[in-house]
Amino acid sequence: MNTLSATDLEVVYDVLAEALDQATPAKAELFLTKLALLGAQAIGDAQTFTELTRSALQDL
Repeated sequence: MNTLSATDLEVVYDVLAEALDQATPAKAELFLTKLALLGAQAIGDAQTFTELTRSALQDL
């Protein structure tokens, strides 16, 4: 898996934050679901997506 630089991670964070604002709270869950499915398709590996999902759930 490729690794993003700190600068690139900041860009990704900013893009995600702006997109969530544009989606509005009422549509945020739908947006995140669509984004996750697009990400899974881009990754192309269900096991990797599963591992990433489990990692994201840690320490919420």
